[in-house]
Amino acid sequence: MNLGGLGVVAVVFLLARWLTGRLCSPSAWLYTLDRPNERSLHVTPTPRTGGLAVLGSLLVGLSLSLFLQGSGAYIVGPQGEKEATKILWLVGLALFLGAFSFLDDRKGLSRLVRFGTHAVVAGILVWGAGLMIETITLPLAATWVLGWMAAPFTMLSLMWMTNLYNFMDGMDGFAGGMAVVGFGFLSYIAWAAGDQVLSMLSLLIAGSAGGFLFYNMPPARIFMGDVGSIPLGFLAGALALVGIHGGRFDIWVPMLIFSPFIVDATVTLFRRLLRGEKVLHAHREHYYQRLALAGWGHRKTVWAEYAVMCACGLSATLYMKTTNEWRLVLLLGWGITYCLLAYGVRTVEQQYRRQLRGQ
Repeated sequence: MNLGGLGVVAVVFLLARWLTGRLCSPSAWLYTLDRPNERSLHVTPTPRTGGLAVLGSLLVGLSLSLFLQGSGAYIVGPQGEKEATKILWLVGLALFLGAFSFLDDRKGLSRLVRFGTHAVVAGILVWGAGLMIETITLPLAATWVLGWMAAPFTMLSLMWMTNLYNFMDGMDGFAGGMAVVGFGFLSYIAWAAGDQVLSMLSLLIAGSAGGFLFYNMPPARIFMGDVGSIPLGFLAGALALVGIHGGRFDIWVPMLIFSPFIVDATVTLFRRLLRGEKVLHAHREHYYQRLALAGWGHRKTVWAEYAVMCACGLSATLYMKTTNEWRLVLLLGWGITYCLLAYGVRTVEQQYRRQLRGQ
């Protein structure tokens, strides 16, 4: 990628920042407020249409990349038209999810309609484009061939990634920051693996999220909303599939990069299932929510999460460059680290409760 590609990313960042600023205004045509309730972390009604700026600037960036083909802003690149067609298909599906989610934000569609739509979109990508996870290899340990389970496993994984991003979009600067860091590292790793198309698209997403983040940092002036979080979750899963299917990296690379979201959302889901709770109901039991409510607040919590995100991205980069022995050490090390972090959150909560009792 040369100056042409970086110039497109800069345009996307500036456009996203400008559009987000416009959407913050009560006079904006698409102005919609997220009013706080007992499950919210925010206390002031806040616009929730920031995802429109992310998707709008991304679409402009893609158009510029196609127009400037050959300048380094690759969308149809050395991988050929077949791979580029898959990329454009998944972007089209993401934009469709954005439009659908915007309607959901406005009208409040039923869970059956939402999850049914997500399933159809995931099925199009898995069966239509042939993108699926066929094997899972744990370095030095085992390789599992999924066989007939490959398609349904991939489809469910993609649906989970789509929705968990939405679950984790509940704190100022959090989902936007994960997009900047996560897609930024995915872009670098794809570039290092020689996939300029995947690298450019990932960097465009990171740039558009960065422009939005300018107004979303604590205290947030605007939220991403489902119109942004649902497509970003889908793109995280879909681009991971493109890289895995193309042999650019194995499944553990995107798992490591996005693990701050994947681990929190998945562990929280199973904890609530084991307690017999209604897992689809809104709650404040994610680890990031518990930290913010235990006296850390938005700003301290989000910066701590950024540190974890960057450490995970660096680990994924190192994973690509090291031996299988060290790859296994990295994976086991992060498993232990997340157990320690969960214990740390619990300790912070206990200390906070003791302080409250002592007042």
